[in-house]
Amino acid sequence: MYELSPDDKQKYLDELMQFLAIPSISADAKYKPDVAKAAQFVMQSIKNIGINDVKIYETTGHPIIFCQYLTNPELPTVLVYGHYDVQPAEPLELWHHPPFEPVIIDEKIYARGACDDKGQMYMHIKALQLMINHSEVPCNVKCIFEGEEEIGSENIAAFVHDHKEMLAADVVLISDTAMVANDIPSIDVGLRGITYLEVEVTGPNRDLHSGVYGGAVANPINALCHIISLLHDANKKVAIPGFYDDVLEVPDYERNMINSVPFSISQYTKDLEINEVCGEAGYTSIERTSIRPTLDVNGIWGGYMGEGSKTVLPSKAYAKISMRLVPNQNSEKILQLFINHIQNITPPYIKVKVNPMHGGEPYLMPTTSKAYRAAAMAYEKTFGKKPLATRGGGSVPIVSLFDKVLGAKSVLMGFGLDSDAIHSPNEHFGVYNYFKGIETIPYFYKYYTELT
Repeated sequence: MYELSPDDKQKYLDELMQFLAIPSISADAKYKPDVAKAAQFVMQSIKNIGINDVKIYETTGHPIIFCQYLTNPELPTVLVYGHYDVQPAEPLELWHHPPFEPVIIDEKIYARGACDDKGQMYMHIKALQLMINHSEVPCNVKCIFEGEEEIGSENIAAFVHDHKEMLAADVVLISDTAMVANDIPSIDVGLRGITYLEVEVTGPNRDLHSGVYGGAVANPINALCHIISLLHDANKKVAIPGFYDDVLEVPDYERNMINSVPFSISQYTKDLEINEVCGEAGYTSIERTSIRPTLDVNGIWGGYMGEGSKTVLPSKAYAKISMRLVPNQNSEKILQLFINHIQNITPPYIKVKVNPMHGGEPYLMPTTSKAYRAAAMAYEKTFGKKPLATRGGGSVPIVSLFDKVLGAKSVLMGFGLDSDAIHSPNEHFGVYNYFKGIETIPYFYKYYTELT
């Protein structure tokens, strides 16, 4: 019913390649014009499929795009969310092709943002086009696309609060997650939340000669490394008092279901070129990356990092730290627990400052909901088998915001794979996955409307 013709496939692929060529890096101010260019591309793409009710809303950061295709007020309304901004591409030397010169190799599209989230976001525009071309849009559709997801969605919360009536919907549809495999479709029913921050450690008031002062004055890099070493215990559990107080224990039947997902530890370690896995004692690798909270250092720096040597005792050292949270944990509470703990373990010969950056709450969707059932039926229609219910390890903070402000649950219909190297060099997205998403999404609208 919604199969793509060869001509459509080539056209839709060409458009995505043009979209991926725009370096819409939200984290770097020098790319602000490119982020704006990407927003214009999205708006024009929406107009090109016959939706004229589309507008770009400027924010203090990057633009938000909203459009709607209303068929009948008596029918349900689906709100589609996605983001057109991407992560920085560094280290550039590890890419086998420039990150913003998309190429197709072995039926995979290589480019920054190919999977996260430009490719998956653009599937929704093309799925709408497919339905409009067939004169078969079974319900009302609204779309909101933002350009700040990769930096914590700094402006969208206020936008959602200010435009509740405009954004009102029965369900939110998002493609920013992954499936188990191309022959094993799956739907994420849970997401972890996140608390992200930067730690700044200060020693002396200036960089010092390490020969003259070394051994008498504290080195902030050494002190920071010591502090970080105290954030986990010997069993790899987070050592912050109270960190696990609100964690909901997952019942055995659900743990068994999670571990029923096909997973090869030998293939996993081979793919990552590691000798063995590492994580919290008492849990499998799948559980560690889905139902357990974590704390990771995402970056650490200080002192001299240029070519050659410079014998310096630095004045400052920094680390960026993220904590992934599970249902019932709260990002603000975890932030405060972290701050309290850091202050307690900081030695008196240095000063420490915690700079909060962004946060988001964890999310769970019941598999008994109409939205999940409609999504499962859609996957079964195009893949020929029922999807597995899985939990994702990543975070999509907007999900909890939609739930809280709009009262709308989200269904996560991802078509990427964990092996797509999102946030890493050589990010890619399967051509098969791109087209499969475009062909599957219309069935969600069909089945959701029939179930409502």
